[in-house]
Amino acid sequence: MQDAIHETIHIPAPVERVWKAISDHKEFGQWFRVRLDQPFVAGTKSTGQITVPGFDHIKWNADVVAVDPPTKLAFRWHPYAIDPETDYSTEPTTLVEFTLSERDGGTEVQVVESGFGTLPEHRRDEAFRMNSQGWAAQMKNVRQYLA
Repeated sequence: MQDAIHETIHIPAPVERVWKAISDHKEFGQWFRVRLDQPFVAGTKSTGQITVPGFDHIKWNADVVAVDPPTKLAFRWHPYAIDPETDYSTEPTTLVEFTLSERDGGTEVQVVESGFGTLPEHRRDEAFRMNSQGWAAQMKNVRQYLA
């Protein structure tokens, strides 16, 4: 089993514009489909509500690890924590890192989610599989949002 998900896309927009779409909590919410309660600030919680139909019962809870303009946003969260009856707070979290770099007249966006190997064994494979699909979709979403 792999420990990390890696997704990379190229967006034909300047780094500064892509950075705003990823680091501004309101713009992030537009393409990620989550309503966030506050801006991303390193060392603080990020809370909100998922707005994807069928998943809108899920609360967004993340710990913001890094906000380094205009190249890195990182947070920790409980991956694929979709069961409202389950308390995930005692489980380890995974680390999600967005890294931006100028490339070929636009911006390369890499997202890496790591730490799946620390998850409880009964959740590990499903969380990895579902988040792999999710990040592939979210990278398309942010590219389309900026088109």
